[in-house]
Formats: sequence, C-alpha cells, structure tokens
Amino acid sequence: MKDDPNETSTLAEAESRSYSAPALEKGLDILETLCRSEGPLSQKDLAQRLGRSVGEIYRMLACLVNRNYVTLVDETSYGITTKLFELAHINPPTHRLLFEATPIMQRLASELDQSCHLTVYGQGKQVVLSKIDTPSGMGFAVRAGAELDVLISASGRVLLAFQDEETTKLRIEESLQRRPEQADVQIDSILNRIRVAGYESIPSVQVRGLWAVSFPILDTQGRAIAALTVPYAERLDQQQRKSIPEVIEALGSAAKTLSTRIGGMVSSTGLNAIEREGLSKRPARGR
Repeated sequence: MKDDPNETSTLAEAESRSYSAPALEKGLDILETLCRSEGPLSQKDLAQRLGRSVGEIYRMLACLVNRNYVTLVDETSYGITTKLFELAHINPPTHRLLFEATPIMQRLASELDQSCHLTVYGQGKQVVLSKIDTPSGMGFAVRAGAELDVLISASGRVLLAFQDEETTKLRIEESLQRRPEQADVQIDSILNRIRVAGYESIPSVQVRGLWAVSFPILDTQGRAIAALTVPYAERLDQQQRKSIPEVIEALGSAAKTLSTRIGGMVSSTGLNAIEREGLSKRPARGR
C-alpha cells in the first residue's frame, strides 16, 4: 500500500512545527536587523522592519539588552553591541578552518594516496594554509606557506568563481596586477563553467604530468573562503591507482564535509558533473 502524499506532507509540516523555536527566531531577527542597520533603531522601527508589533518584540529586546547583545543608545533607540564580534573572535576563522580540515585532509590523502592542500586568497595570490603529503612518500606536494598563482590554477579559479560579482572582479584585477601575463579573455566563461560544475579539474600549465582537482570550502553565503585541492600525480607502477573521477568524488565529499563542519553552505553541484565532463575512468597524464 502506497503512502498518501497528502498525509506525508502533513506529517512533515507537523514535524517542522514541533522543532520550531519562535522566541529564538524572533531574537535572531532582531540581531540581524540591528547588524544591518547603519544606526540605532527604535522599537517602532524594529517592529516595522520585522513585520511585528511593538508588544511582540518588547520582552525579547529587554532580554537582549540584559545579555549585553543590544544596548539602549538613548531613551528610545537600540543598537548592537560588540559582543557578537567578541564571540566570533574567541575562535578565529582560520584556526577553526585548520582544526576541522586536518583530519579530513589526512583521511583524503590516505584514501587516494595523493597529497592535498588547502589555500586561501590574499591580495592577488593564494597562500597554502595546510598540506598533507602522499602517504606512500612518492608524489607531488606543495609546502605550507607557499604562494601560488590565481588565474591559471584550479584552486585559484575556484576562489574566484564562488564569490559575489564585485569580489570576483576585484580579485581578478589584483591577480592581474601581480601577474599581467596571465590575462585570459575567456576567464568569465571559465568561471561560469566552474560555478555550474561546482569545482575545477584541469591539467597543470606549470608542472608536466599533473592534473589538479579543486573544490571550494563555502561559508554561509555560498562564498569560497578556501579551496581544497588534490594535485593528481599518476604512478606508472600502480595499476590500481585511483582514477581522476574517483578523486573528484572523494575530494567533493571531503569539501562538503569541511564546509558543513565550519557551518558553511554545501554546494548542490559538482559530483554529478563527472560524466558531463567526459573524464576517462583511467588515470590521465597531466594535471
């Protein structure tokens, strides 16, 4: 007997309601509204922006003031305090990223018998925050602290693609100031392709015999705060070496896990694009 779709929908809605927290949501709405405001807001202004009555937010405002998240600027207006900023910096983002990334990268390197590294963007270049060497001791790896080009590398393009339009444009300009010879008239179409696929997979233009696969590590807005990359090196003496599609699948799963661990967004694209790219199941030469 098949389940009644209407009954299933009703149960799902009931379960959603049972886990809702209206008071918490109301408090978060107030905090987010005050954070986005350029100046203090009165109870009336807050109520109007939230689509609520003054009575609905009065007790919540009093609680937030008591916990020092909100302050009474004058007799009628409320503003955000620095408490959220202070809490955010108790556990710095880079420290959290590295803390969560290390075991994930170790498992990835062990599974693939390939090195992997984590990079972040900075002023027209990438910096390698962390790297895990090939477990077998033979392969290609970059050192932690190394500075890498942006426009021609898989990880650099990932860090460009998953940003808002203005940030992408600024990063391209900064990268060209550092490496003007790397200008590419097709860069916009390249970045669009990466956004659709969810990752980049290309042969290296710097090291013969390598293939690079890179996925973004996303924040809550879907922007790449880092790139997780495997520089794929083929071993001629290993017939059962993981193929590039297998690397893509494993790396995509690792990036998804890391994005989730740091509270970021999980990309819905990427892993289903393997066939669309027509990649061979055999290890490919190049990067």
